Amino acid sequence: MMNFFEISEKLGPCGLNCSKCFAFADGSIKKLSIELKDNLGNFEIYAQRFSELLNKPVFKKYPDFNEMLAYFSTVECKGCRNDECKLFAACNVKQCSKDHAVDFCFQCKEFPCNQHGFDEHLEKRWISINNRMKENGVENYYDEIKDKSRY
Repeated sequence: MMNFFEISEKLGPCGLNCSKCFAFADGSIKKLSIELKDNLGNFEIYAQRFSELLNKPVFKKYPDFNEMLAYFSTVECKGCRNDECKLFAACNVKQCSKDHAVDFCFQCKEFPCNQHGFDEHLEKRWISINNRMKENGVENYYDEIKDKSRY
């Protein structure tokens, strides 16, 4: 089991699992994207042919897929505690957690607040995550979610 410090390096102050984010430099999405890209090699040539030979129009969408795969293969975020958030430009949680000297939002006496900068969907998720950490502990929460998709 990871200790609190190791876990807090993977979870942002909001509680989202940075290590499962598509933008995380050392995350599985980047690693798997690189592996898939390598395995596909020069597939773009074949995708054009397969759309005609197999009468499968889906292969015409390969350039868009390949562009997304290339993006996932080159992301470089080090996580919210070590870098600026690459996803949510309006996120105020990192600075707010520093200002209030807390590791996670639920530890703040003002939680839940309206200073986070999240949209309605993410706000609900943020509250739920932090309530779960408060009820069960950060270590138990991380054990529950560490192998699950972030999305």
